[in-house]
Amino acid sequence: MDIKTLKRYLYQLAGLYNIQVAYYDVSHNRRQASVESLLAVIKALGAPLDSPDDVASALREKKQVLHQRILEPVTVAWNGNPPEIRVCVPDSAADISWYGYLETEDGTKKNWKWRAAGFPVIEKRDIEGTGYLVKQIDLPESLPWGYHKFSLEMGAKTAETLIISSPGKAYLSPEESGEHMWGVFIPLYALYHRDNPGVGDYAALGSLADWVSSLGGRTVATLPLLPTFLDELFEPSPYAPVSRLLWNEFYVNLESVAEFHESSKAQSMLQSKPAPGENNVPQDKSLVDYRRLMTLKRRVLEECCHSLITRKTARFQEFNKFIQANPLMEDYARFRATMENLRSPWTDWPERLRNGTLDENDYDEGKKLYHMYSQWLAHQQVQGLADEAREKDIILYFDLPLGTHPEGYDVWRRRDNFALEATAGAPPDSVFTWGQDWHFPPIHPERIREQGYRYVREYLRHHLQQAGMLRIDHIMGLYRLYWIPKGLEARQGVYVRYRAEELYAILTLESLRHRSVIVGEDLGTVPSYVRPSMSRHGLQRMYVLHYELADSDKLHHPQSNAIASLNTHDMPPFASFWQGLDIPERQSLGLLNKKSAQIEMKDRQKTRDNLANFLRKKNWLQGEDTDVQGALKACLSFLSASLARVVFVNLEDLWLETRSQNVPSTDDRNPNWRRKAGYALEEFCQLPEVRDTLEEVNRLRKQAEK
Repeated sequence: MDIKTLKRYLYQLAGLYNIQVAYYDVSHNRRQASVESLLAVIKALGAPLDSPDDVASALREKKQVLHQRILEPVTVAWNGNPPEIRVCVPDSAADISWYGYLETEDGTKKNWKWRAAGFPVIEKRDIEGTGYLVKQIDLPESLPWGYHKFSLEMGAKTAETLIISSPGKAYLSPEESGEHMWGVFIPLYALYHRDNPGVGDYAALGSLADWVSSLGGRTVATLPLLPTFLDELFEPSPYAPVSRLLWNEFYVNLESVAEFHESSKAQSMLQSKPAPGENNVPQDKSLVDYRRLMTLKRRVLEECCHSLITRKTARFQEFNKFIQANPLMEDYARFRATMENLRSPWTDWPERLRNGTLDENDYDEGKKLYHMYSQWLAHQQVQGLADEAREKDIILYFDLPLGTHPEGYDVWRRRDNFALEATAGAPPDSVFTWGQDWHFPPIHPERIREQGYRYVREYLRHHLQQAGMLRIDHIMGLYRLYWIPKGLEARQGVYVRYRAEELYAILTLESLRHRSVIVGEDLGTVPSYVRPSMSRHGLQRMYVLHYELADSDKLHHPQSNAIASLNTHDMPPFASFWQGLDIPERQSLGLLNKKSAQIEMKDRQKTRDNLANFLRKKNWLQGEDTDVQGALKACLSFLSASLARVVFVNLEDLWLETRSQNVPSTDDRNPNWRRKAGYALEEFCQLPEVRDTLEEVNRLRKQAEK
């Protein structure tokens, strides 16, 4: 096969697998995918490809599978309208009796008998000489919102589709639609009490919410609160969780655990000295020592678990009921205990274990009990935090990461939901000139669809049950994701498309059911079709001042659907940005060379001057003075007086912190996700620069409502 014919067949095959054969980069240049990249991604999606010689047969096979599919796996019905179900049948079946069976989510059943000839023909297909017709069934009535099963019987053939009956827009309460709220952001690992300087916990987050509420704030935001690997396999990033279906036991507050107060041994453990060989290296007290703290907390919780099991109190019965009602917890605990027993990631396990079959000989029962117990406590404390927040009219703003750790529970248990021969990432841009590899497997767009998006629904519900507002990381992932085949470089990736409307249907339905607002992270390079679609479906967008700065002294104003802030966790704090301190930092980390750093410093000065001129024109900044404190207050005032639905203040900006929480792509040489706040909760609450600024934010937010 010559290269021209190969490319023609390959591009057709890529189209059938919803792969883009080209994309436009940040400089608006068209980037064509290589033959090597396309072959690798198509194979990662499950095509029978071992060499370019297999492309023609793979194309023929894929056409047959797609065009002979009677019903699509998923059908969406919007706004209470009757669903329109497309049916693909051979010409020979176009005039026989069809039997339709509907089972709604609540168990109601209905059935119909139709004559196939009565349905309109939408499309005609010819597959290797066999004619096919695509017809459309319009069910005679609308369906309640929910997930419903429709099956069609045509002679000896049957097919099934999941109907998602969904509202057109995500939830937004009438009371909040006209309110101009504000809140604060801080990573939970960075937040701590004065008498517990090790790390934050769920109780500290509750204390922060109470304090913010006392100043007039309505919401508190933090990074993802999902479990991470903090042992031999160590990855503290909240964006690389072990699972998106559970909470992080690292943040369990021991003082809130009943068994802790019943066990003098558990209490004494907190005061014990490190065991021989432990903690012999001096620790930087400004950083969270995850391993040491998790080791200590685990010992205490294991003793608390032992106390629970031996006492057999009412709490023990409560624990058992919880585990019985949530079998996921025991399955997860078996996985973690087996991993600890074998001291290796699941990808290195024997085949039986890799395939998901574990028995009691594969793990230690005590370790399994610990993981079940710690997850029970984490669930209780997050649930309690959410319940208390609702009672006090405080909104918890949670964050849903795009991916999950490749060695984690979700990928192990749901391997067929992921494309394991690829990783997600981003194409080259002006900052990451070689692209980014995020090192987690992307969700398989068709397999997840064939399963009715069960996993997607589960991780959304897990978050929305507790969060009043949920940020969806990388909202562009609803449409497409940049896949990097294993063995290739990040710059060699290609875009794979997803069924955005089906994912929106799930998002809006779950949002309404849980009365939670959905926020799409739409920062950076965003395709033109994304934001109109977000608006159509009622998602809130993000407004980050740094991204909105133009080359002139003009600045886009936040609109009423915006969640506004000065920066994000992936950006330098305001004081560092304003003074350009992040530029030499990134140069020292190897992200910039000397020439690039000099160019960026000049651009930063221009950006700062443009922003200062804009703020002066709007009377938020007075005189020629551009000191950091004055600029910070002026920028926050600009946001606070805007139409933005919510303004988030990064607490660390208020005391002019200059150290970043995360510098992307530097985990191997920078203490990302570890830095504690410069002050304890009790201390920064009393800082005049903190209180005065937040009181002014509150005043301007109230004023903006008038």
